[in-house]
Amino acid sequence: MGELKHRSLITAQERLRDQVAHQLRAALVAGELRPGSVYSAPGLAADFGVSATPVREAMLDLAREGLVEPVRNKGFRITEVSERDLDQYTEIRALIEVPVVGLVTRTAGRAQLEALRPAALEIVAAARAHDLIGYLEADRRFHLELLGLGGNERLVETVGDLRKRSRLYGLTRLDERDQLLPSAEEHGELLDVMLTGDAAAAESCMARHLGHVRSLWAGDGDGDELLVLRPHLPGARRA
Repeated sequence: MGELKHRSLITAQERLRDQVAHQLRAALVAGELRPGSVYSAPGLAADFGVSATPVREAMLDLAREGLVEPVRNKGFRITEVSERDLDQYTEIRALIEVPVVGLVTRTAGRAQLEALRPAALEIVAAARAHDLIGYLEADRRFHLELLGLGGNERLVETVGDLRKRSRLYGLTRLDERDQLLPSAEEHGELLDVMLTGDAAAAESCMARHLGHVRSLWAGDGDGDELLVLRPHLPGARRA
């Protein structure tokens, strides 16, 4: 019995760590945790209302993803993403995602593609409701499940990691400018093109989609598309 209780406790601790990591990623992407700034685990723990241990473990998870870096005796510094970084992330994503969309268009069955429709509709519903967290979660699910139809799990993991590292800036700004809905609807448009079986057109649509993402990162406000999340992190304390 003692072993079962211990196992249950570990599971609860792991869940808490994962929840904290999710909230930290959200705060980072939303700009609540600023690049170049150092934050202490105890200070963030006080904001979350938890002990410092799950926060420290969550920050180590983020460090492995390249989102933060440990600073001895101080805490964790939020890594900065340069324009060059963003260009390179976009280039890698295009090299992966554009041809995979063509492959999936040629090989996936209609039912497999239509199974992605609920996520595409969920993205639109979240945009209409100004639910940025819901938008990001549905967007992530749509893109990674779409790539998953290509059958390469390592490829899906790579794109998921690139999405985290690039921070996916721009969603809050789009929402404030009422530009989020057209961006959301682009996912359904991509599905419609894929369902025609025209692989070249689908690749072109995905390439355009990724170009819009990079436009948002550049901060020009002209691109249409995705990203950024934001659960509320009450006044994060800096170290």
